[in-house]
Amino acid sequence: MTARLRDKTALVTGSTSNIGRAIAVAFAAEGAHVVVSGRSAERGAEVVAGIRAAGGRADFVAADLDGSAAASTALADEAARVLGGRIDVLVNNAGIYPGSVTPATDEATFDRVYAVNVKAPYFLTAVVAPRMADQGGGAIINLGSWIARLGVPVGALYSSTKGAMETLTRAWASEFGPSGVRVNAISPGVVRESVPGESGPRPGDSMMIGTPAGSFGAPEAIAHAAVYLAADESAFTHGAVIDVDGGRTGVAVIAA
Repeated sequence: MTARLRDKTALVTGSTSNIGRAIAVAFAAEGAHVVVSGRSAERGAEVVAGIRAAGGRADFVAADLDGSAAASTALADEAARVLGGRIDVLVNNAGIYPGSVTPATDEATFDRVYAVNVKAPYFLTAVVAPRMADQGGGAIINLGSWIARLGVPVGALYSSTKGAMETLTRAWASEFGPSGVRVNAISPGVVRESVPGESGPRPGDSMMIGTPAGSFGAPEAIAHAAVYLAADESAFTHGAVIDVDGGRTGVAVIAA
């Protein structure tokens, strides 16, 4: 532990698995008191138990971020209460991914994806950012995606929500930066957890063939970038979208 986040508090949405969990674990390892949040109390308890076993501080706050302002406000209020009255770092990570093509996407699915991926972080930020400004500053980290800028034939709905989050990152940096609240984003490539005993590729792995990394990334790679954006060393970083994608969007992909 290097304590880069000592004395800071953090709320990480969607942190009961994958990237969110890795960020919560990394924040706690750097000294932050973390609120782990998600819909599953069982998985949340497992993440909290792991953090505490490693000597970190964490609590679970259940939340079903359905896009309503009420749900986002309730999470902000409860997380702040658990964290002693303040949130220094907010990570807008929770999201859902339907893999349907455009003609197969019904209106209910469209509304649900935008509610979770855009409306929920929008209204959560609307509550948390002014409070951060009042307390002297803070950091907000959004999760974008490489497919927000590089089109793929499946996933138009999801990619459009991530494009919205990257645009909001820049808008919020302009809106809240002068009040001491830094807003930045991370754009992951294909990221997944390795499963012991698993054989064969999963859908999406082929997207990384020919990239400099050559394969999918681990959630911890995104967590490292999140620690940087949450820590004081990124004090001069505003409105940035950091690509942590194995070179998928920045380097020409050469097919084998």
